[in-house]
Amino acid sequence: MLRILDAKTGETVPAVHARRALTRVEVHASGYDLTALRVLLTTDLLLRALELGGTPVLPLLTADHHQAELHAAATTLGIRPFEDGRDLAAGLGEAQVVHVTAAGGTVDGAGVTVAVAPAGGPDAGVLSTLDDPAALRLALLDAPRGTAVHLGAGALDAAGRRLGRLRQSVAHWARSPSRPVPEKVRGRLRDAWEDDLDVPGVLGVLRWMEDQPEIPPGARFETCAYADRLLALELTRDLGRAA
Repeated sequence: MLRILDAKTGETVPAVHARRALTRVEVHASGYDLTALRVLLTTDLLLRALELGGTPVLPLLTADHHQAELHAAATTLGIRPFEDGRDLAAGLGEAQVVHVTAAGGTVDGAGVTVAVAPAGGPDAGVLSTLDDPAALRLALLDAPRGTAVHLGAGALDAAGRRLGRLRQSVAHWARSPSRPVPEKVRGRLRDAWEDDLDVPGVLGVLRWMEDQPEIPPGARFETCAYADRLLALELTRDLGRAA
């Protein structure tokens, strides 16, 4: 079961109490910058982790400004579409609620609150200049959610090269007969993402797997495809292009 640090209490608690019950996940975004994009991305990870655990979700976006820009950025970054408005949220009765907001933000109402540390670096408009927006997604995923990040010069290029190498490896592994995800690897992946959405831990498992000669290529491919249900980095994009 996914457990998350509740910013209201400072305690780690189950993200939801009833796994099969509809859960409203409401993102509170302020402004249009890298921090807001990181909040949206964290919400997307939360949605994916809950759904992988069998919990139905309804994502909502609450923002005083820049609604159009935030929706467009979410689409570019491979983030699930959000519904708009507090009125819709109010009409859902007793649905479970999880809020996601920037660290220091104030959220009214019941439910777990997930806080996201700030991100600095280029303007959010950098998205429109990227050949592969997943490089920004990877760069923001690569640090713990509670740690502030600054994407310095070259950070996005480095993330793009790293992502390209991984996609090439995945495409190469796909040429071998398929094998199931090893249970020990599946367990390590789920242990990571169910522990307060430890996505750097998930990425670490993929790096660790590459150094395990007993894991056949077909199983490596299936492992990356499985992990990408959470990461959404299009790891299988280059299938058929491997040399």
